[in-house]
This record gives sequence, C-alpha cells and structure tokens, in this order.
Amino acid sequence: MLLLNSGGTFNKRYNPLSGELEVPMDNYALERILESFTQKPPLAGVVYKDSLEMDMNDRKMLAEIIFHSSEREFVIVHGTDTMAVTAEFLSEIFEDRVIVLTGAMRPFEIDHVEASLNLGLAIGFVKSCEKNGVYICMSGYIEPWEKIGKNKQLGRFEIE
Repeated sequence: MLLLNSGGTFNKRYNPLSGELEVPMDNYALERILESFTQKPPLAGVVYKDSLEMDMNDRKMLAEIIFHSSEREFVIVHGTDTMAVTAEFLSEIFEDRVIVLTGAMRPFEIDHVEASLNLGLAIGFVKSCEKNGVYICMSGYIEPWEKIGKNKQLGRFEIE
C-alpha cells in the first residue's frame, strides 16, 4: 500500500502572518496520525494544493505515480471539492488497482478526529479490499466513487 498526499483541507494550517488557512508543503498532518500506527505505510507528498486549484497536470502526476508503482493499493488524501473529478479520472485509467480517496471537511489542525477517522478507515479498507476500483472514504462511508458525493449544503458526504 502507498499513501499519497495531495493537500486539501485535511492538511490546512493557520498562517499567523497572513491570517489564512493554507496548505503547507509538508506531510505534517499525515505524519502525526501515522505516529499511532504500528506499521506505517509508505507516504509520498505529491501535490500540496487546495483541490479547487488542482488541474489535469496534477491528476496526471498522481496517475503516473500509481502507474509506475509496484503497489496494488493506494490511499490518496485529497481535497473534497474536486475529489470526485480525480476519482473519475483515475477510474478511467486503472482497472487493476484499489484506489481510495479520502480527505476532511475540517483541517486536522482544527479537528483531529475527522481527519484521523477518515484516514484510518481508508487504510483499513484498502488493506482488506479484494475488488479493484476507485473508492471514496468520507463521513463514515466507503463507496465506489460514483455512489457517493459531497452535499455542500450540509457539509458532508452522502450516498447518492
């Protein structure tokens, strides 16, 4: 299994100089959560962006890493606004892998519980999943990407 970090709200931290939440160019949130794991999965920081800033080149970079990896299972930490776009893109390329996208509605720095729960569920699922495909793990659900979506009015993911 390979854990890929692409930024998103999950990773955002408050910058006291600018007064804004920013996606830092590090894996701090993931590393903090992984401290409690007995066996830590390999972690690679790929893109450090809010998902609204992600473009096709960023998605292609994720796909290239997956394509060239010897791993079969992947967890991608991703921003929630365009998670489905990336999931659809990856599903058109990969039929022989298990790929789970997860994220958080609130930054790890603000709410340790949601980010930790989503990441733990995603890692547990990908380790035991026998059916290849692209999945989204959010709000306590783990479903094929096309069966779950973000409800922006309620601020959570739901089965569609």
